[in-house]
Amino acid sequence: MMDPQTIEEILHRENLSLASISKRASAFFLDELLLSLLLIVSLWGSFSQVSNTIELIALTQQFTIEYIMMKIVYQTFFVYQYGATLGKIAMRIKVVHLPELGNPPLVIAFNRAVVRIVSEMFFYLGFVWAMMDPAKRAWHDLTAKTIVIES
Repeated sequence: MMDPQTIEEILHRENLSLASISKRASAFFLDELLLSLLLIVSLWGSFSQVSNTIELIALTQQFTIEYIMMKIVYQTFFVYQYGATLGKIAMRIKVVHLPELGNPPLVIAFNRAVVRIVSEMFFYLGFVWAMMDPAKRAWHDLTAKTIVIES
């Protein structure tokens, strides 16, 4: 694992800066909004037949695995292909793999996506971690050896 001092040196040498936590949070919100809308649209027939909150919760729980898989595929594809999800593109930030500072390889992008889900399942602690880490790395960044920079 790369120490924060080394990351700082790389960023300085390459004239790059880390993305702010607020930009990362905004990108997260945009991605979640997009994926939630995509789920609702794809299941509109089922959602339109719901008549109360209990049925809505039951229907949502019924598709939890599909939603998680959709998030993993989305995160993996966009981070591998573009170095950023649509939310990150909108916020003008991107994920880079250390130390070469390029888009993460497919296996690394997949690892990052899976650990993101794990972090969400543990009360978003991995995201909170980024607020305390000098290089603003969440758990998924630490395991994937990535950082999020301004693009």
